[in-house]
Amino acid sequence: MRRRVLVLVAATTSLVLIAFLVPLALLLRTVAADRAVQAATSEVQTLSSLVATSDRAGLALTVQLLDATSAADVTVFLADGTVVGTAAARSPLVELAARGRSATGIVPGGREIVFAVRDPAGAAAVIRTFVPDAALTAGVTRAWLLLAALGVGLLAISLLVADRLARSLVRTTAELASVSHRLADGDLAARAATDGPAELAVVAGALNGLAGRIDGLLREEREAVADLAHRVRTPLTALRLDAEALAEPADAARIGDGVDGVQRAVTLAIEQARRRTPGPGAAAGCDAAAAVRERVAFWAVLAEDTDRPTYVDIAPGPLTVAVARADLEAAVDALLGNVFAHTPDGTAFAVHLARGADGAGAVLTVSDDGPGPAPGSDPLRRGTSGAGSTGLGLDIARRVGERSRGGLDLHPGPRGGLAVVLRMGAPDEGSR
Repeated sequence: MRRRVLVLVAATTSLVLIAFLVPLALLLRTVAADRAVQAATSEVQTLSSLVATSDRAGLALTVQLLDATSAADVTVFLADGTVVGTAAARSPLVELAARGRSATGIVPGGREIVFAVRDPAGAAAVIRTFVPDAALTAGVTRAWLLLAALGVGLLAISLLVADRLARSLVRTTAELASVSHRLADGDLAARAATDGPAELAVVAGALNGLAGRIDGLLREEREAVADLAHRVRTPLTALRLDAEALAEPADAARIGDGVDGVQRAVTLAIEQARRRTPGPGAAAGCDAAAAVRERVAFWAVLAEDTDRPTYVDIAPGPLTVAVARADLEAAVDALLGNVFAHTPDGTAFAVHLARGADGAGAVLTVSDDGPGPAPGSDPLRRGTSGAGSTGLGLDIARRVGERSRGGLDLHPGPRGGLAVVLRMGAPDEGSR
């Protein structure tokens, strides 16, 4: 932007200077030539009366004196053919003046001026002066150099002023971009200064208003989620008491573990609602192999109760990913929960965890042999479900992948059904 402003000002100023200085330079050359011609004409006009009244010796002395002090060459052609002053040939203009007509003409090397006069005997005589090109352009080069210096100076001043203005515009624009990037990174306290140019000040005010609105909406959403999660704790406490009251210790332990898992999820929801959403890669890393292995063991009990063949292939750890362990466990629970919720009992499923393609991070694949998603449905669309659920399971996993600089993909399963691939990146060096 700064360069464009400078180019625009330079082009505009140059056009104005050319339109002003070129005609002025031509005018100066014309004025200099007219001044030289006028000076030569005035000098030789004084000889007109001398030619008519003075004798030949006095006339010769006067012409020689004038020729020596003048920038032009002065010659007098007498009727008898005598030439007084600077030697010169009888040009066509001299012949024309000998017939009684004064004239001026441009000849090679300068300008020739002739006057028709009469000598003391009344015979026709001609006074000729020749103004060379050097005299016609005397001082023109110096004047042109002064004009060029003036043009360069004006152009430099205009560029200096334009540069100051462009810097102000660029600085204000860069500040707006910086504030927008800070807002995108989660710094909702960032605000833009409104003391710049009027147009940019309007943009800054609108950006500040948008930031305030986003901050307010997020605050309301966090409080609503936190309140909702807090309310869930009461029935969870009741479930824990009921589980502890069961006669069978195995059942009590199993149900207690489930309640503990829900309790952890609720606590995590409250903590996330109370803090700002971290940017990509900001989460502390965890060992994906350990987390996935633990959650698969938890769901294996239910798989056994529902006669579901389970195939597990987990690469030896540690497989460090840029995901908090609680978030990864929630994503694994969401993917396995979808298998149990949307496929009939007895449907086999497989869990495969491998290192990332570049040797960093991890790739988790959960596939099943079920019927797959309904035709025309979009399982990755948040809040959309073809089976009467909330439609948030895949979205939870997708957000976990994106926060770790990975993602979530859906493919047909190797034996039909659906294969969900969760890609998770490795944490930054500074966060390991």
